[in-house]
Amino acid sequence: MIKPDEELDKLEEDIRRLKNKYDQFFTGIVKVPPSFDRHQIEGSIHEISRQKMRDNTRRFRFNTILSRYNQYREMWGRKMREREEGPLDFRMRQKAMNAPIEEKAAAQPSAPHPRVTSEEADPYVKMAPGANGEQIRKLYELIEREHVKLGKPPNVTLEQLAVMVQRQSESLREKYHVNSVAFRVETIDGKVKLKAKPLQD
Repeated sequence: MIKPDEELDKLEEDIRRLKNKYDQFFTGIVKVPPSFDRHQIEGSIHEISRQKMRDNTRRFRFNTILSRYNQYREMWGRKMREREEGPLDFRMRQKAMNAPIEEKAAAQPSAPHPRVTSEEADPYVKMAPGANGEQIRKLYELIEREHVKLGKPPNVTLEQLAVMVQRQSESLREKYHVNSVAFRVETIDGKVKLKAKPLQD
């Protein structure tokens, strides 16, 4: 039986190797992305996240590894989109997506809106600095509910959601100089998405 520390050691090493394989893919050394290896790692993360970690040191280490892995996932996703769309088109699209709603409406008056397939947009859940355990659980329940409607299992764990919300909250607080950030869950074109907005307290 693998000991807890060895389990995290193996996960960390597997992620390091996966990053090297993605680096080789993006530099053209190999022709296909390491999707199988990534699937194996995400399965391991899912299994570990289901464990009840009473050891604070181990839980902190796992969350640190998970946060780093999520950063890699975002980077790989961005690079994949750049390969498909070209870096210039991608930057322009990102700029349009990050623009204020009023600017988007003025720039694209006739652009079709994404098709929201959830019954209605869920109310925003407010996240203030510090502990937000109840709010995170509420968001996760909303995500689970939307996936149930789609007949799919949730694509994120409670721990992954907590890391994601914390990272987005810190980014918006720094960008807009606010204390609180609000999130809501929407299903758009068959995909469950998490929407965030800064709150002026």
